Amino acid sequence: MRIAGITLPEKKRLEIALTAVYGIGRPRAMEILNKAQVDPGKKPGDVTSDEESAIRALVENDDFLIEGELRRQTSGHIKRLKDIGSYRGMRHSRKLPARGQRSKTNARTLKGAKKTMGSGKRKVEKK
Repeated sequence: MRIAGITLPEKKRLEIALTAVYGIGRPRAMEILNKAQVDPGKKPGDVTSDEESAIRALVENDDFLIEGELRRQTSGHIKRLKDIGSYRGMRHSRKLPARGQRSKTNARTLKGAKKTMGSGKRKVEKK
C-alpha cells in the first residue's frame, strides 16, 4: 500500500504504518483511520481497495502538510533563521543544539562521532 509516494510497512498495524509518512504521527494516524472508518489493528495488506482509497483521499486532501511540502517548509524556516543571523540560525549553521541544551558534554547527535585529540599522556623520549 502506497500513500504520498511512501510504501507502508506490510507487517505493522495501520496506525503504526501510517507514521512512516513524514508529517503523520500516532494521533493524526488514528484521526485519519477513524474518519475513514477503518480498524487501526488491520495490516496494510488486509485493507480493501475502498478503504485504501478513503485513507489516501483523507491523507492527500486534508489541510495539513506532509512529506516534501513539509520538509521544504521546515528547511525554509531554518534558512530564514540563518539569513537573518539569529542565535538559533547560528546554532543550526554550526551544527549545535538550537534549543538551549548543553554542549560541553552530550550533543552527540548533532556534533557527530567523538573526535579524540590524543591519549592524554606524553611519550617519554629515550636518550
